[in-house]
Amino acid sequence: MRGVNADSRRVPPSAVRSAPARLAGPGAVLVAVAGAFAYVGAVDPNEPGHYPVCPLLRLTGLYCPGCGGLRSAHAFVHGDLAAALQANAPAVAGYLVFAVLWGVWAFRAARGRPLRIDPRPLHLWTAGALLLAFTIVRNLPFGGWLHP
Repeated sequence: MRGVNADSRRVPPSAVRSAPARLAGPGAVLVAVAGAFAYVGAVDPNEPGHYPVCPLLRLTGLYCPGCGGLRSAHAFVHGDLAAALQANAPAVAGYLVFAVLWGVWAFRAARGRPLRIDPRPLHLWTAGALLLAFTIVRNLPFGGWLHP
């Protein structure tokens, strides 16, 4: 075969395995995440004593970018999107990004293709800057509407 090297004719090892075996990784992650969301949905983080307090909040009185994440997950599980967004909007965005990435991962795994996530530095810096801005604004006097 002219113009084709030997490496391009090899079948990737992931394509040889059966579809259920290829979906074991995405399936295990789905079970773990669903279990975590089920627990947070059943054990209300709005009641004191069920979860540890954020160490940054306890030591400094400042809200970190994750503060309100459990309350957001609890509201999200119960279908209250407005309360979930009010508790921690970046967390809701994270749930949605995770769902999309998981779906792509499962689809690619079913077809025997690896998932390659290669974010550009600009994307990572932008996400970091947005989280930093969110954290700063929620701790300013006029950012009270962002408190969990």
